[in-house]
Amino acid sequence: MNRTDRLYALVEELRAADPRPVRVAALAARFEVSRRSIQRDLQALMEAGVPVRALPGRGGGWTVDSAMTLPPLRLTLEEASAVTVALAAVDPGAPYSSAARSALQKIMGTVQGPVSQAVRDLAARIVAQPSPVDPTVRDAVEHALAGPTVLRLRYTDAQGQESEREVEPAGLLTAQGRWYLIAWCRTRRAPRGFRIDRIVAARPTGEPAPPRELRALLDSAAETAIRPVALDALAPATPSAAPAGRPRRDPAGGGGRRGAAPAAAPGGAQPARPRATAEHWLPRAKDSETATSRSDRRGPPVT
Repeated sequence: MNRTDRLYALVEELRAADPRPVRVAALAARFEVSRRSIQRDLQALMEAGVPVRALPGRGGGWTVDSAMTLPPLRLTLEEASAVTVALAAVDPGAPYSSAARSALQKIMGTVQGPVSQAVRDLAARIVAQPSPVDPTVRDAVEHALAGPTVLRLRYTDAQGQESEREVEPAGLLTAQGRWYLIAWCRTRRAPRGFRIDRIVAARPTGEPAPPRELRALLDSAAETAIRPVALDALAPATPSAAPAGRPRRDPAGGGGRRGAAPAAAPGGAQPARPRATAEHWLPRAKDSETATSRSDRRGPPVT
């Protein structure tokens, strides 16, 4: 990366982190240059009028006023190609896929000259086999996640059995080209993963859903799942608080009949709430939203 590209990228790195300050050492590691080079780059940006500034003290670093700067309207050929390929890979059944075309049009409006022509040539050499999808289901899932609101859906499991569900959405999981809605299922009183292409019908109820921590619902069933690297720049500015809404275990899972209260601990103390294990939220033979090999409980749910 030459210095001009690095100066643009440096501003974008600070914009993405705003309002968090970024240390020179972190910037040097990010761009694989010396700290002295980063210091010179930051000084050059200041002299050019870019509103970067250093925050002294422990926890300090460099920051930029994102409200006073505009993102660059130039993409390299590699960046424009990456966006084109990524949006081309969005299946029509994936959440928010309806906005992919307009997003690409806006991005391509900022690309000019040889880069624009090269990306258009690349786009002409990409084909896909879309899966059938009901857009009303996709729209309902998007709406429920944005609220979040309770979602009422009709779902067909891996055995072809259809059921009515009422769920509290927590987030999305993508695995092996498929998308799953991760939610607390009120019907089963347990965390569940619903393959979106198996949702027959969905309708938001308008009822606000309580906050659910996505990681807490995934638990050991998909503990290897990570945030996609491309989304690192969109990470929350501060660490999230302790998980809210730790999934409750169905009393039936402990051997008691459904609806029975858990046994009290000796001395009248409340029993510890069990974690939602893989066996608890992954499907059983007659009640499955997603399926996995019993010899491998560590991976994400796969059908």
